[in-house]
Amino acid sequence: MIDPDEGPVLFAEPGSTRWPLLWGPLFSAAGIGVEAASGRVHWFAWAMVGLGLFAMTAGWVGVRRKVCRVVLTPAALHQGRESLPVARIVSATDVGTPVGARPLGGGWTVPKKTTELPLELDDGTVVLAWALDAVALAAALRPLITGPPR
Repeated sequence: MIDPDEGPVLFAEPGSTRWPLLWGPLFSAAGIGVEAASGRVHWFAWAMVGLGLFAMTAGWVGVRRKVCRVVLTPAALHQGRESLPVARIVSATDVGTPVGARPLGGGWTVPKKTTELPLELDDGTVVLAWALDAVALAAALRPLITGPPR
């Protein structure tokens, strides 16, 4: 959970929209339409199909909204289940990606359809931040990074 004392949200991606929740009910409505054109409609069966697909999709959307979300505040970068204090980030530009760099968020790799953004930390390690719009994330991070410690 994001602490309201961290300041305003500078960049955010929700991880998933809610429009996939309509897939089940729309599929069910299409089935009802086809059955209505050809004879008897099985209302209860189509209602259960629509409800079942809605429930499975609701679980999928809920998990994606937790695991694939990106939120940047002046205090921290939240990616999935992991939070990284912005004070630990030394550089977000001209950082090479070493083999085996750990992605933020708790996964083995960055989520599909996202772009990696290598970040150098204060201890010299490189981690992989990620976002659908990594250029906008880097632009939002740039004013917050103080540079290498002296």
